[in-house]
Parts: sequence; C-alpha cells; structure tokens
Amino acid sequence: DTIFDVDLKKVFNNNSSMIGVKEVADPSRFGVAIVKNGKVEKLVEKPKELVSNLAIVGLYYISNANVLADCLKEMVKKDIRTNNELQLTDALQMMLEKNERISTFSVKGWYDCGKQETLLETNRILLDNKSTNKKFSNVVINNPVFIADDANITNSVIGPYATISKGCKISDSIIRNSIIGEKSEIITSLLNESIIGNNTFIKGSYKKLNTGDSTEIEIY
Repeated sequence: DTIFDVDLKKVFNNNSSMIGVKEVADPSRFGVAIVKNGKVEKLVEKPKELVSNLAIVGLYYISNANVLADCLKEMVKKDIRTNNELQLTDALQMMLEKNERISTFSVKGWYDCGKQETLLETNRILLDNKSTNKKFSNVVINNPVFIADDANITNSVIGPYATISKGCKISDSIIRNSIIGEKSEIITSLLNESIIGNNTFIKGSYKKLNTGDSTEIEIY
C-alpha cells in the first residue's frame, strides 16, 4: 500500500542487485541499509540503536534470483526469524554473506496509502502544483484536482485536492479533499475527506465516507 516517486532507469541498467532506500528521521521503525563506498555492507531490521538512517522502502531489483531463492529456502529450513517473523531483510543479508553484491538507489518520494488519512494525504501531495483546464457546464473547479478525460460532471464544485477517476458521473455535488473511484456516480452530495470505491452510487447530503467497491448509499 505504497506509492513511490523514483527513476528506475539506472536500476534496470545495473548488473548487480539494488535496494531502494530513503533517509528517514526515525530508522528504528524500518529495516535499514549500512552502506560504504556505494556498496551495502549490512542490513538490519528495525535497529534498536542508530546504525543508519537509510530506510529500506520495499523496492528491490534482484539480478540473481536463484541466490535469493536459495537464501529464502535456507531461512525456512533453519527457521531464521527476526522479531518472530520471517524477514526478507534477513534473506538479503544472507545474500551479502554469500558475497552477492548489493548497492542502493535513492527513492525521492515514499508515500503510505495503507490508511484513509495517509491515502488522502498522499493524494494531496501528488496533486500539489497540478491543475486542469477542463471545463464543464455549471461546474466550478478549484485546483489542484485530477479529473479523468471521460468523467461527466454537471452543476458541481470540484476541489481542491479531489481525484475524479475515469467513468465517473457527478451532478449537483461538492467534492473536496476526496478520491472518487472508477465508474462511480455521486448525486446531490457534499463529500469531504472521503474515499469512494469503484462502481459506487452515492446520493445524499454532507458526509465523510470511506466505501469499498460496488457500494450503493442513499442518505436522506
């Protein structure tokens, strides 16, 4: 449940395995990479002491998949665990111990989408400095917003920080700080800080909603 902002061109042109990293203020929450001269020397899962601020973000390029597979099998066979869990970090550390070269690449943006509030915050970050010049009948657009080319909007106020996905139909509504999933229909509603799933129908008054796909809601 993560969105990354990263240039992967140099990664795919590299002959060795690579791990995406990003500097963080509190590395104790993550697996970290200890790097020297551009080469990973050691990987530590959720270190109790400060050994590196380069957090492993969950992007990996493995040039020798067979070595990784062997390390994973060895972990399972020997029941090697950290914090009582099988960790990919431990398998990568085993690769290092088998003299497999691993380097790092920098990840510019690392955005959490696992919770409603973090997904909406990520939506705001990605929409910043973006605008649309789309025009609809009797529609006020307050940038930044994203509106799919085939969205149908009438008599509404959209934005700021609204994402309207493809196939949506919106009428007589105000939508701000929200994400509307594909092929959803919103009628006479005021939505704020809401996440609406795909193929959802909503008709009603002011609400803060978080719905899954294929939902139908009418509020009177």
